[in-house]
Amino acid sequence: MSAKLIRLVFRLLSLLSLKNAQRLGRLLGGVAWKLGGRGRSVNLTRKNLKACYPQLDDSQVEAMGRQSMRETGALALEIPLMWEWPVERCLGLIREIEGEELLDGYKAGTQGLVLLAPHLGNWELAGLYFASRYKMAALYSPPNQEGFEEYIKSVRSRSGSELVATDRRGIMRLFSILRDKGVVGILPDQMPRRQGGEFAPFFGIPAITMTLASKLVQKTGARPLVTYAQRLPDSEGFKIVIREAAPGMSSKDMTESLTALNQSVEMCIADAPTQYQWEYKRFGRTAPGEKPVY
Repeated sequence: MSAKLIRLVFRLLSLLSLKNAQRLGRLLGGVAWKLGGRGRSVNLTRKNLKACYPQLDDSQVEAMGRQSMRETGALALEIPLMWEWPVERCLGLIREIEGEELLDGYKAGTQGLVLLAPHLGNWELAGLYFASRYKMAALYSPPNQEGFEEYIKSVRSRSGSELVATDRRGIMRLFSILRDKGVVGILPDQMPRRQGGEFAPFFGIPAITMTLASKLVQKTGARPLVTYAQRLPDSEGFKIVIREAAPGMSSKDMTESLTALNQSVEMCIADAPTQYQWEYKRFGRTAPGEKPVY
């Protein structure tokens, strides 16, 4: 679809309430799972779940995969709300904040803050929450859809967030912000470009893992925290969860730091495993000597 048509569809979908958006999204996700058969998203979800939860039998994988696709459908229908609703209305969906006391160190202005926000729950709302409180920069990849980038930049920056592209200039900007005791948000579970990652265990499987977050922490002394917006039952809203990154994230040893980074993501997934985006090709590269997941 053209960028203009996508924007029109998003504006129409934003007329839905949260409850109706989630209900419709879960319905579509369930249908996609049922009809997907061996389609790419369904197949990737199955293989990821079997690899990460080898203790589950086929029926358990099917049940977890179906629910995961339903939650991804809910997310897809929540995004138009997050992009089109006024910021205050979006923030009004937050019913609880767990770990808010961990931000006290940053409030004192003693160090920068690296927020690790995995593909779990509603990361758009998590970004809005922090951008509404702090001067924050978030790393993003420009979309392939022509004319869509300006729309994304406008909706994501309306609460004051600075969007930084994934190029050399953008990365240098992140270092500068952290040295000035600012806040940087990163999706830590994206598969990086070949030169920007190393293998580290993720659910016990060597997975190519971005080194950028570790380098930001190592070279600026910033504090790493992991966060996500968990979807609450019965369309009650969301809970913002903030936690310390796993021990070792600040280590100068890259292997130790990357292992801790992935452990931090695993720790969050354990809270709400079906709200993680399992259809993402996380193990797209295979470590030497390892059996491919796909």
